[in-house]
Amino acid sequence: MDELAAAAQADPAEFRLRYLKDSRAIDVLQAAVKLAGWQARPGPNPNAGNGPIVKGRGLAYLRYNNAITYVAAVAEVEVNKDSGEIRVTRVCASHDCGEMVNPDGVANQVEGGVLQTVSRTLLETVTWDRTSVKSIDWETYPIMRFPEAPKVEIALIDRPGAVAWGAGEPMACAIPAAIANAVFDATGVRLRSIPLTPAKVKAALAGPTRG
Repeated sequence: MDELAAAAQADPAEFRLRYLKDSRAIDVLQAAVKLAGWQARPGPNPNAGNGPIVKGRGLAYLRYNNAITYVAAVAEVEVNKDSGEIRVTRVCASHDCGEMVNPDGVANQVEGGVLQTVSRTLLETVTWDRTSVKSIDWETYPIMRFPEAPKVEIALIDRPGAVAWGAGEPMACAIPAAIANAVFDATGVRLRSIPLTPAKVKAALAGPTRG
């Protein structure tokens, strides 16, 4: 959807809202962009920066399994074009899982899903050879450390009387797309395989096609 918005030279949020008919989907998407202070414009970001560090924002929306929980996320990133390193600085997440029995528990699930999945998106991968798995410790299977964690802001939408759905996995599904879309906004290149390693970023930036 983000690529279609770019091809149409449309703002990614407005483009999605143009085609959404489900009022709950519209509410969750609008909640995320409001929380993020989203400013409408087509991407890539004309103010990403001219130095080695460029900045962008990206949006993702989904309904889990196309049937239950609604989620949306806006990720803000900084990309070091020299090293290829991506840093996620802020994530604004909105969440509608129906009636919330324990709102604090839902908030904890959403925040945990954001943080775990930022780590998985940027760093985590299992490596092996023909004889064994080589990812055996925190050096060979790196995870995000506390100084790398983004600021996480959450908007919870309660639906009293509605069916209560799960809050464990849905947000995790939005984060990789939001980050990848933010990298496009910052750099003009698309990354389509996880994790978004520095080597992949540098290869994409050096590639023959941009935008």
